[in-house]
Amino acid sequence: MREGMPTVTEHHKKLAALAGKWAGEEKLHPSPWDAKGGTAMGRIESRIDVDGFYLISDYVQERGGQITYRGHGVFGYDPKSGKYLMHWFDSMGMPCTEPCPGTWEGNMLSFQMASPMGHHRYVYTFEGEGRYSFKIEHSQDARTWAPFMEGRYTRK
Repeated sequence: MREGMPTVTEHHKKLAALAGKWAGEEKLHPSPWDAKGGTAMGRIESRIDVDGFYLISDYVQERGGQITYRGHGVFGYDPKSGKYLMHWFDSMGMPCTEPCPGTWEGNMLSFQMASPMGHHRYVYTFEGEGRYSFKIEHSQDARTWAPFMEGRYTRK
């Protein structure tokens, strides 16, 4: 019985747009972590879980036939703040000390946060049934942004 308990809202249900198996080519821009940049293949498997409140996402990046990066995301919605929240854990080993807040406007879900390494922006743009693009941008001052990674994914 869930009487008096929170219920899944339309905001939670919107996260299902990212559910499924996805694959796509990625472009990595030169950065302190990768001086040359280059291309990669990204694969994502995501599902709605925890009674519909969260999207659980597993990501693998391959370059030259080798897995070079893995990530695990938990996405939700906080009705009190009116923000989407992204918790991210990855093979770089940096702890997820607090979730990254985001908003959904039109066909775009974007998250932005600051850390000791600067400001970070993550943008999902839904381009139609079974397609989305994703980009990561970095900034030192939250005014001038530089691309870090861009990818286009299709549902498999």
